[in-house]
Amino acid sequence: MPFVRIDLIRGRRPEDIRAIADAAHQGILDVLQVPARDRFQVVTEHDSDHVIALDAGLGFDRTDQLVMIQIFTQSGRTTEVKQRLFRTIAGHLEALGIRGEDVFLSIIENGPQDWSFGFGRAQYIEGDLAVPGS
Repeated sequence: MPFVRIDLIRGRRPEDIRAIADAAHQGILDVLQVPARDRFQVVTEHDSDHVIALDAGLGFDRTDQLVMIQIFTQSGRTTEVKQRLFRTIAGHLEALGIRGEDVFLSIIENGPQDWSFGFGRAQYIEGDLAVPGS
């Protein structure tokens, strides 16, 4: 059920883009334990001058290997679970050679009433899908 947006600076090979998407999904599988086919991702590439991602004053520099990931998911997960998800995804990306400084992650939460998986229907509300964590 998580919907994942991955933003990258243009120039990676297609197989590298797929590996990044796979790494994000594997982290979600590892930590949030969703079904494997519960995969919704959009990868967008941008020209380098269309991405501004500083360090929020933390004292490091980012490179053109920047990976920005937004995870839209239902509310209810603990801070500890979110932190473990961040670490797990960053670890999977590090295994691909992406430095920790180049990983930016964010979680955006909402409720079961905010999802439609097709046909303009709210499957969680209408009972076609079990609400995660219920």
